[in-house]
Amino acid sequence: MVLTDTADKIKSMEIRGAGRIARAAALALSGHAESLESNDLNSFLDEMKRAADLLAGTRPTAVSLPNAVNIVMASLSQATTVPEAKLAIVTKAREFIQSSKHAVERIGKIGARHISNGDIILTHCNSEAALACLIEAHRSGKVFTVFATEVRPRNQGHLTIRVLNEAGIKTNFIVDSAVRSFINDIDLVITGADAVTVNGAVVNKIGTSQIALAAHEARTNFVVAAETYKFAPRTILGELIEIEERPPDEVLPDEIAKSLPYITVRNPVFDVTPAEYVDLIITESGAIPPQMAYIIIRDYLGWDISEFGKEFDIDHHD
Repeated sequence: MVLTDTADKIKSMEIRGAGRIARAAALALSGHAESLESNDLNSFLDEMKRAADLLAGTRPTAVSLPNAVNIVMASLSQATTVPEAKLAIVTKAREFIQSSKHAVERIGKIGARHISNGDIILTHCNSEAALACLIEAHRSGKVFTVFATEVRPRNQGHLTIRVLNEAGIKTNFIVDSAVRSFINDIDLVITGADAVTVNGAVVNKIGTSQIALAAHEARTNFVVAAETYKFAPRTILGELIEIEERPPDEVLPDEIAKSLPYITVRNPVFDVTPAEYVDLIITESGAIPPQMAYIIIRDYLGWDISEFGKEFDIDHHD
């Protein structure tokens, strides 16, 4: 079944990267809607809500996931028949997927303007949006060098250096703990984000906050590339973003861990970078200081206080 298969792949990180996760969820909702055979609208809506909850619960930190699900599910509010509901889901999912892809392209064009000839740039993790900035700058003829981190324990940096290599961008590959040794040589740090809070704090792959701290100390600009659907509306009410911890065997194999009974492995996947360490957030709607995050949530995501707590709620029609 496409829905459960997608949910499993997101949870196991076979599908990873906030943008890819969001698009996969939208596509799964579309496919699930088309596969349902019920002619009863209430039953259809109940099943779609179950599907939305299943997908949204797979990765608690990646805000792009519930935002994508919420955007697609909101299309059901005006449906009065099952065929109308199916068409609404399929149409909105297609629109979201295309919008997401165009957002990355737009971010790449905006971000490339912040890269200069001769720059030495550090990037962390495997961000479509951050890579788009680098690739677009390279395409425009700018010559620069990249430092890319390994990104333990899942080694997303291996994906990053493959993309950079295919683009023909000269890259130095370093272990995460080597960042401090090179930070004084770096002109610009560009990372992605899994979530941006209302106060401009950035949730991203573990290690990002340490890099931002090193960049702040070295007076190196720290720039985040993030699509608007990665901004976290519920943080307006003070809700904290849950930081996902993954299984310990990603860090220490089970056969070794069993021989170390007093050792507990902690494996948080993300950390939080304070807004004061972020110089700029590049979105498809423009480059903003982190203090303007609320504007994105209000004006581009269309959330207001009255909407909170209503995610995936759908009025049933008599």
